[in-house]
Amino acid sequence: MGLPDSGPPDVGIWPVQAGAWALAGTLERALTGAGRRVTVYRPWTLGRQMEAFRAAYPGARAWVLIGAAGIAVRFLSGLPRDKTRDPAVLVLDDAARHVIPILGGHEGGGNVLAYAVARACGAAPVITTASEAARPLTLGVGCRRDVPEDRIAAAVTQALTLAGYALGDVREVATVDLKADEPGLNAFCDRHALPLRIIAHADVQARPFVTRPSEWVQRSVGLSGVSEPCALIASPRGELLFPRLALSGVTVAVVRDRPPHACPDAPPAPSSSRPPEATA
Repeated sequence: MGLPDSGPPDVGIWPVQAGAWALAGTLERALTGAGRRVTVYRPWTLGRQMEAFRAAYPGARAWVLIGAAGIAVRFLSGLPRDKTRDPAVLVLDDAARHVIPILGGHEGGGNVLAYAVARACGAAPVITTASEAARPLTLGVGCRRDVPEDRIAAAVTQALTLAGYALGDVREVATVDLKADEPGLNAFCDRHALPLRIIAHADVQARPFVTRPSEWVQRSVGLSGVSEPCALIASPRGELLFPRLALSGVTVAVVRDRPPHACPDAPPAPSSSRPPEATA
């Protein structure tokens, strides 16, 4: 679900400290466009920040507060009224490690905005809304340059079918930063309202979780694989449910979240045994 179609058009960026000004500028450049207006505030020049934020709060459809979550909670005290109309509020720490929608994640489009912020600064989006958290799967996807959307879809469908799951069980798609602008991959994610998590090349290189290294990928991008490590990095508590499937220039790996407390009476999970690798 994207940002609402009515009401104030702005995304407000509120860096609590002047040291976050450069980070705020990075977000402004990345988020501006496609009809979205972005305003960056200098709250250290506005006197008492809490009062200044509370006055500005109704004037944006979504907020990115750069600072501590505790500060955001104090700023927001008493402001939320209706989850269908309240602005979304995201908290991004000063080091750009995590971005957390703390208000309006689903109805307000905060979850979608969190992935856009994550792509802009390399933060990990932390999504806590039940509708998204109940989906257990993360897909890792790699592809050759300019692979069309229909081939992405065919490979994803085959991998999920063999794993015993459906597209509705997928929470997000992950790929390496070199593939962030692939038209076919972005079109597939947009069509199915799936967030695309971008993993830094250096992170994949440092954690090469692969069942079988790919010589072609190693020669092309300097990595032993893309789909498996990206999916596992994006889902730190996950387990590799279905190893890399290759089909028509696309690779897909399926990772499933492990429950925090496994139930001993739970039914067995679908088999993750590898079938013969598909070919074009």
